[in-house]
Amino acid sequence: MEKGFIHQTAIVESDQIGENTNVWAYAHIMKDVQIGKNCNIGDHCFIENGVVVGNYVTIKNGNMIFEGVIIEDGAFIGPHVFFTNDLFPRSPRLPEAKSRYNDRKWLHKTIIKYGASLGAGSVIIAGNTIGKFAMVGAGAVVTKDIPDYALVIGNPARQIGWVCQCGEKLKRQEALMICQTCFKTYQNNGTDLSFLK
Repeated sequence: MEKGFIHQTAIVESDQIGENTNVWAYAHIMKDVQIGKNCNIGDHCFIENGVVVGNYVTIKNGNMIFEGVIIEDGAFIGPHVFFTNDLFPRSPRLPEAKSRYNDRKWLHKTIIKYGASLGAGSVIIAGNTIGKFAMVGAGAVVTKDIPDYALVIGNPARQIGWVCQCGEKLKRQEALMICQTCFKTYQNNGTDLSFLK
């Protein structure tokens, strides 16, 4: 079993870190966090209790990942992505809002599916799912679910095309789409894309 690397300035409270996972300088991983094998957690990341990170995930520098976020295998989280988990946040210490936080109804889960990529500085509003192999452009603000293989940009994020599993933008070829880099083939049904071969 390969041990991986934990930088001496990192605070790793969890004992659920997979083999061969690296945690770099000034990262803080709380006790109730699960991180899979062969991951890379960049400098100055904070991962809160309740977060689940799959295998082969890259989390670049400066991310704060809060309770309710689930990151599936092979996802890429670019630098300084912003996650939320409460659609109407107040301080739980505020007397007028304290009763709202007596249970967990305020918590909205966010799921980053297998192989998806989130560009630098993107904002992911709580309660949304980023589809398998989808790509969110830098600075985009995600306010609704993103389909598998979709390429989205802007505020609010809007779809401008499709991407291959390898990450290249697909060029439209009627209902059949072929990646010009790796030659994987997809069926375009207008609102969704399915992998053929």
